[in-house]
Amino acid sequence: MRTLFSLKQGWAFAIYALLDILCVGMGMGVPFFNILLGLLVGVLIVRRIAVDSTTPRMILRKILSAAAFTAAFTFILMVLIWGFSLLMFFNSGADLANYGMPLILFEPLPSFIGWLVLMIVISPFLQFLMTLFGAHLTWLVETAD
Repeated sequence: MRTLFSLKQGWAFAIYALLDILCVGMGMGVPFFNILLGLLVGVLIVRRIAVDSTTPRMILRKILSAAAFTAAFTFILMVLIWGFSLLMFFNSGADLANYGMPLILFEPLPSFIGWLVLMIVISPFLQFLMTLFGAHLTWLVETAD
């Protein structure tokens, strides 16, 4: 377990990137598993950072930057997956009702817009929040001892 926390930063990111891509694939483009992965990443971030850092301010700053970095990577993946769907706005003959997304708002166009906002913007933000939650929960447990 110590080797997991003492990995170089490049290797740690490569492992995270592989797991994040795998979670996107398991969710078939819907980042549900990425949001859950954020909890595990938050736990590992604190255990990795707590070894090097001394002050709480430094630990919190590193937690925030690491959580933002992981969410940014998921955001880039979601833009790559769902960004091409934005071209359907410029196609007047596009059949949005049969695109395969749920009709959340009962109309094709608002549902399409809502689905893309949910996939591209809100899901990486939820992963960011889940990573912060896991990190702060772990830090609370570690410092309580």
